[in-house]
Amino acid sequence: MLPAFSVVIPTYQQPALLLKCLDALGRQRLLHDQFEIIVVDERNSSETETAVLLFAKQIARAGTPIDVRYLGQSERRGLAAARNRGWRAARGRVIAFTDDDCLPEPTWLSSALICFQRGAQVLSGQLRVHLPNQPTPLDRTATFLKRAEFMAANCFCRKSSLDLVGGFEEAFDTDWREDSDLQFKFLQMGIPITKCPEAVVVYPIRPCPWYELLQDERNNCYDALLYKRHPDLFRERIPTYRRQIIGYYTSVVSIAFGLIGLLSGQVNLAIMGLCIWAVLSTDRVLHHLPNRPVTWLVLKHVTLMAVATPFLSVYWRLYGAVKYRVLYL
Repeated sequence: MLPAFSVVIPTYQQPALLLKCLDALGRQRLLHDQFEIIVVDERNSSETETAVLLFAKQIARAGTPIDVRYLGQSERRGLAAARNRGWRAARGRVIAFTDDDCLPEPTWLSSALICFQRGAQVLSGQLRVHLPNQPTPLDRTATFLKRAEFMAANCFCRKSSLDLVGGFEEAFDTDWREDSDLQFKFLQMGIPITKCPEAVVVYPIRPCPWYELLQDERNNCYDALLYKRHPDLFRERIPTYRRQIIGYYTSVVSIAFGLIGLLSGQVNLAIMGLCIWAVLSTDRVLHHLPNRPVTWLVLKHVTLMAVATPFLSVYWRLYGAVKYRVLYL
């Protein structure tokens, strides 16, 4: 008998977190013969394969076996490619997507099943974000995740619907906007997306180095790709943060004028440019300071982020505009 669901989990060098995700799937209240699990390993790692086999043996010894498959990728091509390989190898009528650092609640699959029995084509579940105990810059990440309309960390698609739109666009070779692109393809094909808040996945945000948020500015080039592929839906559904972006461009231009003024001996131009840059940078520092006593280390990191972010953001936005040949500024 074919399973109702195929759960597809892309993973990369996180066997310990993957085991927690698999353990959560082993606690599903849906009968275990009604779903299979497909792990797609972007690293083709023996540690990850061992973790998957260990889980399969443990769940079989408990008397409730689950069909678990491990698929190793010979090279890392991104989450979109990994998810595509997973769902194309699936036997289930419905593909359930989640990530290796997520924890599906016990009623995740059974809640979704009710919606599909009522005729749903694509479902978007609820992503419940758990932050570290101490407030961090990751609060912004949590806010973004909570506001997202459709996330691959918790969504369900009939396999026939994925076939119709061609699955994930593999040009999105990082974990950014590949799910929005899939959402927009469904909308353009007239495939409705149903909300299912009862299908809950918990996403514990792990502490990260402060500079990782600077690295995330690279995502701006994938915004340019999404804009090129779906300009109308992008403008309609993706927040643009126009005021913030104008501030970034103003900072870059003002420091450029300040340096030009210094090098050319134009004192007024230098003072004007540097003063505008200093005011905008100070405002960003004050905006991102946490609401708690601030240590010197925290102040240093916030200041470095406030100074560096405009240059990285503008660079990656222009890089995306050039690479994908689209007017995305």
